[in-house]
Amino acid sequence: MRIISGKYRGMNLSEFKTGGIRPTADRVKESVFNILAAEIAGAKVLDLFCGSGGLGLECVSRGAGSVRFNDISEESIKVLKKNLLRINEKNIIISRSDFSVCLYGGKKYDLIFLDPPYKSDAGLRALEIIGQKNLLEYGGIAVYEHDMPFVEHVNGLIKFDERKYGITYVTFFKTEEL
Repeated sequence: MRIISGKYRGMNLSEFKTGGIRPTADRVKESVFNILAAEIAGAKVLDLFCGSGGLGLECVSRGAGSVRFNDISEESIKVLKKNLLRINEKNIIISRSDFSVCLYGGKKYDLIFLDPPYKSDAGLRALEIIGQKNLLEYGGIAVYEHDMPFVEHVNGLIKFDERKYGITYVTFFKTEEL
């Protein structure tokens, strides 16, 4: 895993020593960030199920205004902190909590990344909270990485794009227009 572009382009990221963790593949990350290129500079970003921090670090590298990294796993936070030691950036917040606790803080974001374990329903539950609590700024985008096509409607959010990369689906949501 590495940072694809920006200030820290090419920086290799620390990874997990144990199996069972599925970081976003560089090919998928590159495609997602090509789609989001115009949205990142100055953005308030939440990397909700951050793992090693690859998605949020890519945003930092590309000039995001602030990034909040959140994960419930102590191991994930340790790997994230190891990666953050290699950069010198301000406006980074780290929280170790359940995704729902993080979202119930009520803060709004321009970009929210959701990359939960594929076999859980945490991503859908997080999208429901994001939509219900209106946690996306005007024009903001939620990006959900998962292992099957997304067909459900999420209250308060509309799906505007979906891409498939091998077994990975990436679905993009924005706030419903009133």
